[in-house]
Amino acid sequence: MRDIQIGNKVRLARIEADLTQQELADRVSVTRQTIGLIESDKYNPTIKLCLMLAHVLGKRLDELFWIDGFAED
Repeated sequence: MRDIQIGNKVRLARIEADLTQQELADRVSVTRQTIGLIESDKYNPTIKLCLMLAHVLGKRLDELFWIDGFAED
């Protein structure tokens, strides 16, 4: 199985929502460092955290996260 890369727009959505990393972290009960790692593609969050981020940021899950290079047949 090939290495799967997950892309995200969490940083863009956070800025659009006028939230700091700390404010977003507080709302989803993680550390500011976790948000920073997600935004820099150095940490793949759990589905639970992805759903919480989408809810807080007012986005659909597929607007925030996707699989890079994934082609549907």
